[in-house]
Amino acid sequence: MNETNLTTEIKTEPNIGNRFAAGIVDYIIIFGVTFFLVFTLGEPNDAGGYSLNGLPGLIPIVFWLIMTVGLEVGFGATAGNYLVGLKPIPKSGTNRKLTFKESFKRHLLDPIDMLFFGLVGIVTIKNTELNQRVGDLWAKTIVVPIKSLSEIKMR
Repeated sequence: MNETNLTTEIKTEPNIGNRFAAGIVDYIIIFGVTFFLVFTLGEPNDAGGYSLNGLPGLIPIVFWLIMTVGLEVGFGATAGNYLVGLKPIPKSGTNRKLTFKESFKRHLLDPIDMLFFGLVGIVTIKNTELNQRVGDLWAKTIVVPIKSLSEIKMR
């Protein structure tokens, strides 16, 4: 089956609940590990909290990169997306893992999509033809149910 047939056969859906749950799972893991690192490796600061200084300060950033971009590039989905049965793919509809560039662009805009408790992401998903959030629009990606990809493959 060629790429154009896949594009017409794949139907995107808003999947707001699943996408929200996937984001919650991913960022609970990321923030949990970050807080653990800050309190175990961090040093007390003047404000009464803890700070990661120097090279240890890069560990949470590297962990974020692995948990979002690394998992998408390596396994096809983040932990949260995998748990709820979603997979990001290129806008063309090709069933493949995202490239580093595509995944990085998607996740670099996560903070914008999560503004106002995810309202920005929800509004863009609901008002774009392919149910894309801001990060997906920039990266030219879509998010589809994994089962829809396997149904097309079986035909």
